Amino acid sequence: MGNGVTHYLKPDVFPGPDVVPSFDPMLGFQSRKERVMIATPEEMESAKLPLEDRDYCAHKLLTYQACRSDKFPFVYQCAHQKHDYLTCEYEDYVLRMKEFERERRLLERQKRLNKAG
Repeated sequence: MGNGVTHYLKPDVFPGPDVVPSFDPMLGFQSRKERVMIATPEEMESAKLPLEDRDYCAHKLLTYQACRSDKFPFVYQCAHQKHDYLTCEYEDYVLRMKEFERERRLLERQKRLNKAG
């Protein structure tokens, strides 16, 4: 996603790390599935999940932690749950990078269209 310098060189077309998307999420899509949280705030609170782990993969993390506590000291038996959780985290990361790139390209397009007319 670049070396970080481009954000300072072109701040008008590079969204920041905590910027809410400014374009319609359905722009350019025929149909798009909305992401929903499966784990409830009460479940995450009772499991004492740190704030940085309360994302769209929290339900898989809760399953993995429950398996670890049930199977201890034989935690190797939870390899499947760990793999599911790490795969979910990776897919979430890829999706966030795609959303960043989409926002950046739409900002460049808007700037180009404003300049043209």
